[in-house]
Amino acid sequence: MARENMHQSLEVFYEKVDDCPLRDRKFNFFELVYVISGVGNHTVNGNSFPYASGDLFLITPNDCHGFNLEGTCEFMVIRFGEGYVREYQWKSIDHIECLLHYASHLSGSVVVHHDDRQMVGLLVQNLQQATTHQAMYSEDLIRHLVNAIIVIAARNMAVIKSQEISANTDVRILQILDYVQEHIYQPEFLKIATIAEKFGLSPTYLGSYFRKQCGESIQQYISSYRIRLIEHRLRFSDKRVHEIADEFGFADESHVNKFFKRHHGVSLRAYRNSCRKEVIA
Repeated sequence: MARENMHQSLEVFYEKVDDCPLRDRKFNFFELVYVISGVGNHTVNGNSFPYASGDLFLITPNDCHGFNLEGTCEFMVIRFGEGYVREYQWKSIDHIECLLHYASHLSGSVVVHHDDRQMVGLLVQNLQQATTHQAMYSEDLIRHLVNAIIVIAARNMAVIKSQEISANTDVRILQILDYVQEHIYQPEFLKIATIAEKFGLSPTYLGSYFRKQCGESIQQYISSYRIRLIEHRLRFSDKRVHEIADEFGFADESHVNKFFKRHHGVSLRAYRNSCRKEVIA
């Protein structure tokens, strides 16, 4: 299977095609594909989904994908590498990083909200104009437009993931999830008794309630969420292990390594090295 590499942090281009030029390819970068016009099917990791104008697809590194076009189609393609994600300095970076990696587990377009679909359509129009007519500060403008599209896609994926938790989920479980994510760097706020008191529940009821709503224990959710964030620190930043330990409230480098190895089977340094080898390959 062929592998496409990217040597810039960001590439944006318009395509009008009758046939997909790339099939069954794997990338070393993220790719957002917006459907300007046309219909067909998008296949990713063996699953096929119909597409139409206004759909936005997000392909993550190592996904295998292709488009089967029914006639002429127009696309706006945004490609960005891990270096581009590293440059994010926004408060919501952790959520965006994780949601980017959730994308391969989602079906179809990543923008589902009607108003957001309209907003993305307008942003793409402006993006197409900015890339066609280069002028002073065009590069800065293009990056701002791309960032806006990424944020809209991320919040739509957050809605999709929340809906997948349970068809009958209530507002309180979403509040608990938000609380956990907000305090993931402060272990003292993530004790079961502390969370239970925050939401007016007994620790025993909180445990059974959370498992019923989410299909896993609250301890498992906290650990897996912390692991995902640590993975992204290793993949998307140059932070040292002791800095990651400090950030997530571990006593020292040894403790964060034990925690990570218990879930991943490898040390933080070994995981980081494997990620760098994937990018180079």
